[in-house]
Amino acid sequence: METMNEKGKNVQKKKGGIVTMPFIFANEICEKLAVVGFSTNMISYLTTQLHLPLTKAANTLTNFGGTAAMTPLLGAFIADAFAGRFWTITAASIIYQIGMISLTISAVVPKLRPPTCDGKTRTCEEADSGQLAVLYVSLLLTALGSGGIRPCVVSFGADQFDENDPGQKTATWKFFNWYYFCMGASILVANTVIVYVQDNVGWGWGLGIPAIAMALSVVAFVFGYPLYRVVDPAGSPFTRLVQVAAAAWRKRKVAGCDGGGGGALLYENESIDAPISVGGKLVHTDSMKFLDKAAIVTEKDNPKSPNLWQLSTVHRVEELKTLIRMGPIWAAGILLITAAAQQNTFSLQQAKSMNRHLTANFQIPPASMSVFTQTSMLSTILLYDRIFVPIARRFTGLDRGISFLTRIGIGFVISLLATLAAGFIELRRKSSAGAHGLLDRPHETIPISVFWLAPQYCLHGMAEAFMSIGHLEFFYDQAPESMRSTAPALFWLSISAGSYTSTLLITLVHKYSAGPDGSNWLPDDNLNRGKLEYLYWLITLLQFLNLIYYVICAKFYTFKPVQLRELDDGRQKEDGVELTGHV
Repeated sequence: METMNEKGKNVQKKKGGIVTMPFIFANEICEKLAVVGFSTNMISYLTTQLHLPLTKAANTLTNFGGTAAMTPLLGAFIADAFAGRFWTITAASIIYQIGMISLTISAVVPKLRPPTCDGKTRTCEEADSGQLAVLYVSLLLTALGSGGIRPCVVSFGADQFDENDPGQKTATWKFFNWYYFCMGASILVANTVIVYVQDNVGWGWGLGIPAIAMALSVVAFVFGYPLYRVVDPAGSPFTRLVQVAAAAWRKRKVAGCDGGGGGALLYENESIDAPISVGGKLVHTDSMKFLDKAAIVTEKDNPKSPNLWQLSTVHRVEELKTLIRMGPIWAAGILLITAAAQQNTFSLQQAKSMNRHLTANFQIPPASMSVFTQTSMLSTILLYDRIFVPIARRFTGLDRGISFLTRIGIGFVISLLATLAAGFIELRRKSSAGAHGLLDRPHETIPISVFWLAPQYCLHGMAEAFMSIGHLEFFYDQAPESMRSTAPALFWLSISAGSYTSTLLITLVHKYSAGPDGSNWLPDDNLNRGKLEYLYWLITLLQFLNLIYYVICAKFYTFKPVQLRELDDGRQKEDGVELTGHV
């Protein structure tokens, strides 16, 4: 791996760039085919093949999604501290491949799943503990693999553009749009072709094809190694954060620097910070002054050779401040994920009960309804990048068109409308079931078109195009430079929190909505007698409160100030200090 010394930087600038994108995007496309190819339709696999009750299956799926979205913190730590992003992605892809092979075997070998249901009595034997153990180990391996891939692929792709080169700076935020577009296109294929194979050919091929796609992703990614711009790891960012907190605590009784000099009296050391501030160093801010005490030099400190557990530089203190300031914006994204999670659980069960025929002999697989989400998301990204941004740029003067905070807010509003509409659509579905005497016949098809669900799916896709990409931009842009793998990990951590929130919400609603007569908002065996619309409207209310919270947080958010490094020709970029959020 090439080092980040001055000579090394000149070599690396000749690598990377747009030529590496086909290899990185090929990896992402194949990886998403594998991930979505089994996760989108997993609710059907759990209920029809392993015979789990609906609520248990839904919670299993959201728990898996939550775990898979939490492991990126581990992957980001390994990438930033030890292995680097390239090798972390490669190793994690292999682990994921093992998990996919194990999952495929469990679907093919009869002893690893329960016997088929009795057609006469409609009784089904639930999967035993051993069969579930194979499933959980397979899912755990895929979750661990995802943990190394998800936080690193985005940052590794952005690494290919030199942010100190004004000509490549705009390409970085465009990369996020096209990264998400390629990801959405692969998800679209998975939700149509792969799901169709699972429902009509068999789960052996339905899981085997994603496993093959995962193998191809590894080959494509490794093949491009000679072209990549590789950034060496700069040490554990989490260790630095703990060091700052420890130093501030030890000096909590030391008088602060509240005079007119501000941060001028605080400790700085360019040589120590050089590996973690290649693009520029963070400038002192007046917020959270209690952390500034970590950078106050006392008689016990040795500035020439400091003990970083007792004395931190301003740059390291500002790293911790930056992450703390990002926290409220991060938390605001949790409920949107909770709302979107219902598409792969209860919305899918709604679709199964509706008329899905396009012709007399062909009907849409329930899981393929998410094609509306992906098509809507892809269309929104294209229109946003090609039409909306150029128009908005004329009014705002921003290269992005609008700030990522505004983009996130728009996504929240659209998501709120999606769950609001979903409740009314569920009323329409149950009304049709009642009109045809099917309320107590959950296995019968209700004569109402499944396309009634299209609006809520499309609105969720539009919300994702605004909020998720804006969230990803926000994390990458505002995270300290040395934590570029940690930034996407925070994005996936919000998805994890959203998935677990969904599990908690569904569990509480199922428990406390149960009536003495056996009624329930979320019944296990007959959705027609439930009150699913109440769940959708409860999520709508929570999203409305969350939107108010987000507007307040965005209003008072402080962008990180960076003092930029000089370019090779001696010029300093812009005025030396920039608020990165305004780029």
